[in-house]
Amino acid sequence: MQTLAIDLAPGEVVFSQTNSMCWMNDAIEMNTNTGGGFFAGLKRSLGGGGFFVIDFTARGEGHVAFAPRFPGTIMPVVLAAGQSLICRKETFLCAEKTVTVEIAWQKRLGAGFFGGEGFILQKITGPGTAFLDLSGEVVEKDLAPGERLLVHAGHVGVMDPTVSFDIQMVRGFKNILFGGEGLFLATLTGPGHVALQSMPIMNLAEEMSRYLPRNSENASSGSVGGAAAVAAVGGILGGLLGGSKDDSV
Repeated sequence: MQTLAIDLAPGEVVFSQTNSMCWMNDAIEMNTNTGGGFFAGLKRSLGGGGFFVIDFTARGEGHVAFAPRFPGTIMPVVLAAGQSLICRKETFLCAEKTVTVEIAWQKRLGAGFFGGEGFILQKITGPGTAFLDLSGEVVEKDLAPGERLLVHAGHVGVMDPTVSFDIQMVRGFKNILFGGEGLFLATLTGPGHVALQSMPIMNLAEEMSRYLPRNSENASSGSVGGAAAVAAVGGILGGLLGGSKDDSV
């Protein structure tokens, strides 16, 4: 459960999605806004972000910290002017004010329907430093021109716009029926850089759901079931985190 702590000089500004800030000192001034008007907020919300963003401006020597909502890795990226990255939904955590966050559309029909993230992704564009939230461990790869990588769609985190994203049916009848990977795999074709995540949120949710009680017969059993659900979730997360209480970047 990583955190991101940033020291700001007077006048410096960073912005984040809502519900991301952990703590800050009293030199930080918050300003919740649409990040460019109604349509900018609408496009950002369609891309998996929030309609509003929050600007954090230092009125002195400022300090502010952010954290993602799920176990994972905070990935810093430094973007040149006009340089962009294509990300899965809800990847953006915070950035310098010069960075823009908008939607990116899947260019291929099949990838939109079967690629795991739908037709709409996030597009992060520089100049500036941005911090992205990926689930689990992050593995980065550079693909040469024409090089292909087959990936379970949920494990695709971030990629350069030059990387082509498509889908491919799993080969082999037994693989489809008993392999547990579904009908399709994502196909990433270079050139470009990709960042893969080890623990997609959907995988975590499916695993946790196995330990949750199903149907309660009455209100009292429902309340007991709710308590059991909380205990089960706590036990699972405790096992995932290995008892660690503090891990920050």
